[in-house]
This record gives sequence, C-alpha cells and structure tokens, in this order.
Amino acid sequence: MRKGRVARIGSTGIPLVVKLGGSLYNHVPALVPLLSASPHPLLIVPGGGAFADSVRAVGLDDDTAHWEAIAAMEQYGRYLSSYGLPTTEMLAVPDTPVIFLPLSCLRGRDPLQHSWDVTSDTIAAWVAAELRRDLLLLKSVDGIMTEGVLRERVSTPVKTDVVDPLFLPFVLEHDVNTWIINGSRPELLDRFLRGKPVPGTQISTTF
Repeated sequence: MRKGRVARIGSTGIPLVVKLGGSLYNHVPALVPLLSASPHPLLIVPGGGAFADSVRAVGLDDDTAHWEAIAAMEQYGRYLSSYGLPTTEMLAVPDTPVIFLPLSCLRGRDPLQHSWDVTSDTIAAWVAAELRRDLLLLKSVDGIMTEGVLRERVSTPVKTDVVDPLFLPFVLEHDVNTWIINGSRPELLDRFLRGKPVPGTQISTTF
C-alpha cells in the first residue's frame, strides 16, 4: 500500500481544532501528553467511541439519540481530561490545548441535523468552520482509501466509511482544510504537530 504524505500544518503557534476519535481510547495515555505539549493551541473535540455506541444500541428516536450521543462525547472528553488536559464549554480559539465539551454550545445553537449521519466528525468540522480554523482528525486508520490506495488529497466527495456521510460535503462546502492521520501511531501526531509531513489524507478545495 502506498503511503501518502499530507501537507505540513504550517507555522508554530497557529491554533488548530483536533478531533480525537473514540476508537483511540486505548492510545489516550500516549496521545494526551503529545497534545498537551503541542506548539499549537488546540481545541480538542472528543469522539464518542464506546460511549456513543451504547446510545446506538438502545434504539432511541433521532432527537433523543442526537443529544445523548453528544453527551457521550462529553463522557469521553472527561476521560481525556483525567490525563491532565483542561476542559471548556466555550466555543473559542484557545490559547493552549484544551478539551471542548460541546453539549451546552450545541444545545444553544442546534446547527446540525439530528441523525446518525452526523457524528463527532461533522461536529468537529462545524467547530472548525465556526472558528475558521483547520481541522485534524485523529483516527485509527491511515486516511481515506480508494481501491486499496491511500488518498493523499481529496477535493470532492468520495464514498468512504472513514468519516460520517455528511462530513466531506460539509468541510468542502465550508472550506475547512482538514487532515486525517492515524492516531494509533502517536509518533505521527508528534511529527505532524511539529510541522513535518506524515502519511495521511488532506481534504481541501485548494492545494
């Protein structure tokens, strides 16, 4: 399998929105110190992971499931904070790495449709769009694949199960420059945050 090389993040100190996937639960002890030491201010959006899966399993109606799944993101966020990162409920560009607990903000604004087509991926994209910041998705896969090949760049919607169905249309429509890298390899996060190229997928309308 050919490895892509995503573009560099840019100058040290530029704030970034980071979505830390729930599938990386077992890697949190290695990832959080790297996020804490980031040379970039980070607003970290927690995924849902097993917490959201428990909501899916109950079979709730769409409206109830939407809010319960966002509450599940906060459960994961509080787990992340147990490793030393502070939390915030404010939708604002941070000065230092901080975990965003989204329930209060999203209840107040209610910007996204209530369905399982919207997960923490698109919620993180909405956060990045609101703050006009780039987005990094930390997943347990290398990026978006087509026909067994890792896509270095994506500029139009493609069929994939790496992100939720509304994610690619949203980030492309709102011009959210996005990277996907494999968070189960913490060394990649370390390199990326220091401005070095790493394997992954970049999503943007311009390159």
